[in-house]
Amino acid sequence: MRAIVLLSGGMDSLVSTAIAKDLGYDLAALHLNYGQRTEHRELKSFTSICDHYHIDRRLVVDVKHLSIIGGSSLTDKTIEVSKADLNRDVIPTSYVPFRNANILAIAVSWAEVIGANKIFVGAVEEDSSGYPDCRREFYDAFNLTIRLGTKPSTHIEVLTPVIEMKKWEIVIRGMELGAPFELSWSCYQSNDKACGVCDSCALRLRAFEQAGIRDPIEYVNRPSYI
Repeated sequence: MRAIVLLSGGMDSLVSTAIAKDLGYDLAALHLNYGQRTEHRELKSFTSICDHYHIDRRLVVDVKHLSIIGGSSLTDKTIEVSKADLNRDVIPTSYVPFRNANILAIAVSWAEVIGANKIFVGAVEEDSSGYPDCRREFYDAFNLTIRLGTKPSTHIEVLTPVIEMKKWEIVIRGMELGAPFELSWSCYQSNDKACGVCDSCALRLRAFEQAGIRDPIEYVNRPSYI
């Protein structure tokens, strides 16, 4: 039982890794550097989480074409990172066009080579109002693409273990599994202390507050979003 975990270093990918580990999979971890503002900090989290779970098989891929293409405040510094608005009903500036499809394609190629039959992704349906590639329908369609586009002898499936959870439920599940949240990183724009005011920080802070647990990472600002 070998599985690849897509490990960005954020809380959702961390808990997905903890779930995969708890299920007994032999884990390999994939991380992408795509020119994002917090690239170095996310890579540090990836390395620390891999060390924590003793994941030795690691692949870090540079996909700078995503930053060259641009179109996102995460990869284009001329686009301002939007301040937190948890009631926003339009796609935010932090959306990286079709990023998850790029990541999954790389993961499937690697899975064929190393004999992994599962790929764990920390996608959350709750995010889908902002990110179309976080919807269950997207992953169902991608699993069909995998079946049609790989060798008949392979049986690779993308799993989304937290996709139906609320963020606070992800926190609770992570705590139950002993996930090291202090090693994770979610902020879109800071590399030392999390800003506390971008959408990702707001979602994370609200989740911990709703779960009744203090987020262990440091913030420049720590507002209440409840």
